[in-house]
Amino acid sequence: MSDFKYSPVLGAVPDLTDYRFIGSEGVNEFKIGPRFFLEIDEKTISDLSEKAFSDVNHFLRASHLAQLRKILDDGDSTMNEKYVALELLKNAVISSGGVFPLCQDTGTAIVMAKKGQGVLTSGCDEKSISRGIFEAYKNNNLRYSQVAPISMFDEKNTGTNLPAQIDIYSGDELKYEFLFMAKGGGSANKTFLFQETKALLDPEKITNFLAAKMRDIGTSACPPYHMAIVIGGMSAEFNLKTVKLATAGCLDYLPCSGNILGIAFRDKELEEKLLEISKNMGIGAQFGGKYFCHDIRVIRLPRHGASCPVGIGVSCSADRQIKAKITSEGVFLENLETDPSLYLPVPEPEITGSVHINLNKPMDDIRSHLSGFPVSTRLLLSGKMVVARDIAHAKIMELLKNGHEMPDYMKKYPVYYAGPAKTPKGHASGSFGPTTAGRMDSYVAEFQKRGGSLVMVAKGNRGRQVRDACKEFGGFYLGSIGGPAARLGRDCITKAELIEFPELGMEAVYLIEIKDFPAFIIMDDKGNDFYDSTMV
Repeated sequence: MSDFKYSPVLGAVPDLTDYRFIGSEGVNEFKIGPRFFLEIDEKTISDLSEKAFSDVNHFLRASHLAQLRKILDDGDSTMNEKYVALELLKNAVISSGGVFPLCQDTGTAIVMAKKGQGVLTSGCDEKSISRGIFEAYKNNNLRYSQVAPISMFDEKNTGTNLPAQIDIYSGDELKYEFLFMAKGGGSANKTFLFQETKALLDPEKITNFLAAKMRDIGTSACPPYHMAIVIGGMSAEFNLKTVKLATAGCLDYLPCSGNILGIAFRDKELEEKLLEISKNMGIGAQFGGKYFCHDIRVIRLPRHGASCPVGIGVSCSADRQIKAKITSEGVFLENLETDPSLYLPVPEPEITGSVHINLNKPMDDIRSHLSGFPVSTRLLLSGKMVVARDIAHAKIMELLKNGHEMPDYMKKYPVYYAGPAKTPKGHASGSFGPTTAGRMDSYVAEFQKRGGSLVMVAKGNRGRQVRDACKEFGGFYLGSIGGPAARLGRDCITKAELIEFPELGMEAVYLIEIKDFPAFIIMDDKGNDFYDSTMV
């Protein structure tokens, strides 16, 4: 029998984070016998949690902003992806003012923490963290997105953005470490687990497999992405935990080779190969080009001989995570970039060629105008749109099934799939970016048949059923840029009026007025689909 040897699977990853000092109130180190202990007051943990979720919804890491600027500086970038990158940088500048959050989907609050054995806290840590999350979402213009099941089929928004996902692990150092994440539904829905076998562990097979899965992710989670791929794992849960940590940049310093003890490692050769494949897919930063991904991390884990889980996940253009730690010296929070204007080019590049569309004209006139342009055409929309997303669509479908007519607003106006964050004082709207179009695919044919949803605005690629319905009924799907919700809310939406289903909160139906709202023709009335030509 071999001697016992221990090595943590994820290794002793060095923490090279740039922290700033928050304070030392509520933190006390003391000694009993030979042992040192760190006592932390529950209010200190709550205050840290509140500050973290306020910061992470308004600021980004400097490294992420630098990657957006790289797109603008790259002579091989397409005009469309330069346009997207510029919009995302402008959005970051607006959000850094602390009024408009980066994204209207201010996310599920996720906390992963490691508590040293000698750390003592005065209350229930999960409750203390939750209290901070509650205060952050109450005191900022953030959206409440969590719904609680009242029965198997009935749900109600909790009105607090709680509950949060909080996982606390034990550590052996005298400190309390935290990773705070705000994870929107779009990128969360692009986390996948595949239960494969040893047969996949072949260079050609695994490359082809992963390339196909990358294409399947599509654009609905707001690229350019930070993508993570994890192969192996002692369980499905461990695999996906590793995916989440890797998308947050927490495992960048893993070694590049494994050992007999089962340590995780990065396969940088496969990373480079997959990144090159992503550049050649043609999807780019949402509307064509090579910047589908900023970067790709491929991590190999040990596994049970009969199981080979493969996990894939992304962090989107709202790359929202922030680290923190509490030590004997006090409380520290990761430095995010508070002046993203440093990453805007001076002078700002002028990107021309957008077609102006007047949405105040009759629907037939709007469609006739759109019909004269090919897919991928860049647009600036002005006029009125109705806002309706998941639950509103379900309610309208229920009305139709019960013999009611299609609501006039669905026939008269283009429909924008979105749900706003809170409206700041003195503004017409809060952050108000698009939600994922694909969730509404099943409604389109029936709605268009009855004269509704003939022009749709949202983000991401859609299914064949939508393309076929647009061809049959003369409809259009316009792709809005996924990510710049603060800029859309502040600069493009001039009025918002709630017109139906007020009980749905952020999922109610609104009538909004917009000015120079950017979008692209993705599907037209002839059966053309921009993504069909790139995602092959």
